[in-house]
Amino acid sequence: MALIRTEQRNDGATGLDEKSPDAVLRLLLEAQIDAAKAVSSELESIADAARIAAETIAGGGKLAYAAAGSSGLMALADALEIPGTYGIAPDKIVILLAGGIASLNRLAGTYEDDISQAAKDIADAGLAKGDCLIAVSASGTTPYALAAIEEAKKRGLRIISIANNRNVPIFNGADVTIALETPAEMVAGSTRMGAGTAQKIALNLLSTLMAVRLGHVHDGYMVNLVADNVKLRERAARIVSAVSSCDLNEAMKLLDASGGSVKSAILLAAGAQDTEKAARILESNQQRLRPSLSELKGILGSR
Repeated sequence: MALIRTEQRNDGATGLDEKSPDAVLRLLLEAQIDAAKAVSSELESIADAARIAAETIAGGGKLAYAAAGSSGLMALADALEIPGTYGIAPDKIVILLAGGIASLNRLAGTYEDDISQAAKDIADAGLAKGDCLIAVSASGTTPYALAAIEEAKKRGLRIISIANNRNVPIFNGADVTIALETPAEMVAGSTRMGAGTAQKIALNLLSTLMAVRLGHVHDGYMVNLVADNVKLRERAARIVSAVSSCDLNEAMKLLDASGGSVKSAILLAAGAQDTEKAARILESNQQRLRPSLSELKGILGSR
């Protein structure tokens, strides 16, 4: 049986265990860089995936991730960051990890082969038409991910599939396919390395572009963040200050007045009458700050 790319050994690994530590690290680093480059050919597909993800969230649907093992860790990291960074309600982000929390203590094992659990996880999450599933598998053949896709399709979900091999089962019937053709690993089969690096980059790009499309990023600032600790509250004030050109003390006052909403605070700084007016302007512009600022400017200019 021919080995798929993610199970092959990189030819550059010959004699790896005989080389100096510095030489080994250099080779490992170069392999990581080569893996990262594999993402560039899939930017169009990643953009399509981000569009679907944004449409899902904007329509009130849930964005779910399904994966196992190292791919599960990449999916988990992306999913956990979204609510705090971009203010998307936590109940709109679903993490389906083969083996659940228990697998985090031991990634290896039979979890990824449990197809009945995958179907149950989809059902238990209440996923249905209007939701979207992102399935991630380095090999593209992981039973848990494939079963999750099968159940998701039955329920009418849109499917985004990510793998590090082309022409693999995970792409069958997907709405968007992202084939990250990373080189063979320096340690054969250790997909936490090159394959995982490319997956993390692709997921970072996907979720960030999704947030941009939703209007949660303005001039490179996360204007929809949830400021639920001291560090983030200070960051929120800096964002309000930078976008509205007010000082930090004023930014803090505006954040207090807006109940912690960065977007509303910026509109208040720009001249919105009160928080209710700021909220109405944001609502009329689908929570996008730039058109909201333009609308407010027009209102103020007409007075």
